Amino acid sequence: MNTISPAAADAVAADRHAASARPTGFVHDTATVFVRESRPLVRDPFSVIFSLVQPLVFLGLFGPLLVGAAGGDVAATLQWFVPGILVMVALFGTASTGANLLFEMQTGSHERTLVAPLSRSALLVGRALKEVVPLVIQGTIVVLVAVPFGFRLDVPGLVAGLAVLAVFGVGFGALSYTLALGCRNRDWMFWMVHQTLLFPLMILSGMLLPLEDGPAWMKVAAAVNPLSYLVGAERALLAGDFGAPAVLGGIVAAAATCAIGVFVGVRAMRRAR
Repeated sequence: MNTISPAAADAVAADRHAASARPTGFVHDTATVFVRESRPLVRDPFSVIFSLVQPLVFLGLFGPLLVGAAGGDVAATLQWFVPGILVMVALFGTASTGANLLFEMQTGSHERTLVAPLSRSALLVGRALKEVVPLVIQGTIVVLVAVPFGFRLDVPGLVAGLAVLAVFGVGFGALSYTLALGCRNRDWMFWMVHQTLLFPLMILSGMLLPLEDGPAWMKVAAAVNPLSYLVGAERALLAGDFGAPAVLGGIVAAAATCAIGVFVGVRAMRRAR
């Protein structure tokens, strides 16, 4: 009777373990990471509502000031202002996602995912795709809150606008994760870069105030700010004007942000230790 030596048995077991540990495919791995990252939203859906406090404060307190400046035309002001609030939701929501990764790295759970039989690219893309869910929910809530006050809802325009924001959110969320990976042991640096960049991007996008009457340097800065093109596209789409030139500019800005963010993020995740 043939017997297998202990060394051969160990080799067979190792081969079986390696075979079972091989990644099952990028799409499958991405879906696995997406489901894992989405579970906290399912367990605590109120966290999505709570993160809307800041955009709703801007809508409730800043909006009336714009109404007064516009001569009291509430509906026209909301039609201009609400799309900017949607971009704000996408900006603030996805820019802070890297903080979750920082926490996982500090607790050691991120290291466990790195040795799991999952594609490194899927670890980044699955996380970034998860940000689309709260973004769409929050954007829809903001629009529904504004409707009773005179905002004219164009459903196809809203769907298209949220789709463009989702593409942008994936890219910007990936950039936030990249920043977190770069600030692994220096979370203070993450928040310093976060706060230093976030508000200039917001102000120089024209989402709160029109920049047409601003100084020349501000107009130049707005011209190289991808958010300004995104804001213009959202205003056109939510008004139902799909043929406006601003729509194409917003789509290009969102797609470029997504491509750059995913490329840089995947590269950083593959180099993670």
